[in-house]
Amino acid sequence: MKVILREDVKKLGKKGELVDASDGYARNFLIPRGLAEEATAPRLQEWKQKQRSLEAKESRLKQNADEIRKHLQGKQVKVKVSCGETGKLFGSVTSLHVAEAIKEQMKFDVARKDIKMAEVIKNTGLYPFTIKLYSGIEAKMTLTVEGE
Repeated sequence: MKVILREDVKKLGKKGELVDASDGYARNFLIPRGLAEEATAPRLQEWKQKQRSLEAKESRLKQNADEIRKHLQGKQVKVKVSCGETGKLFGSVTSLHVAEAIKEQMKFDVARKDIKMAEVIKNTGLYPFTIKLYSGIEAKMTLTVEGE
């Protein structure tokens, strides 16, 4: 029996998927507990419409992320921090500092969890980093750390 899942079901599928379950399992367990609904013709039509709208939304998000990547790719972001005479910082530059600098200089709002830095920044200089914009879409940028 074909059913549309309303919730994630272990070893069967995720919410919103159209799956094939045995008749007894569907009628006696999934449907009475509200985990799934039978895939009748009207429900199947509605499910297909939802799938098309989800695909269109994903496509728009991916296209938007690609445009942002083209704008940010290869750019340089400057951060000014207090440091000693040798260029060693008092503290370190974190992804929060980088996110604020991008917002201020590039006018793009980036979540700090999406910024990936290869190393801990404790000295002045140039450092490469990447920003994850979407699944599989990343922008590579350079961070310039200057002393005040």
